[in-house]
Amino acid sequence: MSHLLKGTALAAILAAAPALAQDQTLRMATIAPSLGQAITMATFANIVSGNLDDITIEVAGGGAATLHQLEVGRGNLDFSMTSPVIYQLMQGGRAMYQNEADAPEAAQNTALLMWFPYGNYHYAVRNDSDIQVLDDIEGATVFIGPQGGGAYSTARGWIEATTGLVAGEDYEAISANWQTGFQAFLDGNIDMYVNGCLSPCQQFIQITETEEIRFIQPDSTEGEAVDEFLGRFRSLGEIAPGAYQNQMNDAPVTSHDTAVGIAVRGDIDEDTVYRITQAFWENLEQVTSDAPWARALSIDYAVQQLGPMQLHPGAARYYREVGAIE
Repeated sequence: MSHLLKGTALAAILAAAPALAQDQTLRMATIAPSLGQAITMATFANIVSGNLDDITIEVAGGGAATLHQLEVGRGNLDFSMTSPVIYQLMQGGRAMYQNEADAPEAAQNTALLMWFPYGNYHYAVRNDSDIQVLDDIEGATVFIGPQGGGAYSTARGWIEATTGLVAGEDYEAISANWQTGFQAFLDGNIDMYVNGCLSPCQQFIQITETEEIRFIQPDSTEGEAVDEFLGRFRSLGEIAPGAYQNQMNDAPVTSHDTAVGIAVRGDIDEDTVYRITQAFWENLEQVTSDAPWARALSIDYAVQQLGPMQLHPGAARYYREVGAIE
């Protein structure tokens, strides 16, 4: 069994899905529910379900978005998180998909509904740590995301591109889910905790209620390896000083960001996806949160052409109607 098939978070929603009838129940899987990206997706599902009488989107949180995306393409899920990089890997049957023979075929049945910002990756240590820059984590024990997931792959790639340090050789990247990795840092059992989010995000708000922390950056963010890591779909970003109450940085910290999105099963009929897309964007005012993920939602960002992934025809029809695309 491939490493992608670890975990049981999807067991309930993958079981015996009935054919879609007039009243449709569609299935969405997200990463850990406490993460900002999962909150964005759950909010999307709630708005759609609350404004369409005949469509309900059920959300299950937990597990790796890389697996969820594959299951969308296989027809076992209807929505998942995606990213330009992870979609390309599935399309090419590479990296975490190299042992999944049907990954390229599944990519053909995976379409885009919208993009939204992931947020800068935060590389956090305690203020009294000897780790001053990312290059200092040699020999350290860290959490950079669940192994086999997109966040793990991204953080590992950033560390290797900027410092030359290799996970499993130069530092220990613990195998844990999001909740366990977060708790390991709270308990003082690891030296660095990594999470990508739009500042200020809940995990670091909680940590800084009782701990002084610093966000760290590499000695250098220049060079061919960094350029290759960033590619066309990632960008450099900054975490501002003072974003959290006990954040001890007195200057901006260089990090990296990317786009993520909501993937939809390609063979859902066009009219259904059109109505879902319309229901979300035309009722977005129902989001009462002033959280950064809510402020970051915009149609202009949602419809960018980021790599080979194409909008579902139903989503494209709505965006065309409102003038967001031609």
